[in-house]
Amino acid sequence: MKVSVDRSLCYGSAECAHRAPAVFAFEDGYGVVRPGAAQAAADPQSRAAVREAAERCPSQAIVCTEQDVTS
Repeated sequence: MKVSVDRSLCYGSAECAHRAPAVFAFEDGYGVVRPGAAQAAADPQSRAAVREAAERCPSQAIVCTEQDVTS
């Protein structure tokens, strides 16, 4: 799963950092994706928390996309 925060939409509710602290942080008044969070988002429990954070983000600033893993 690829996760990002659209900073132009985020207005700093910190809902993401509250719901999925392993993936999101709150810096300079905005939600951000933590460095290395792609590995954390691969865990099923974290994945569910990220999806919940995206659904409950009041500014709808979180973007989650499934990555096609083909070899």
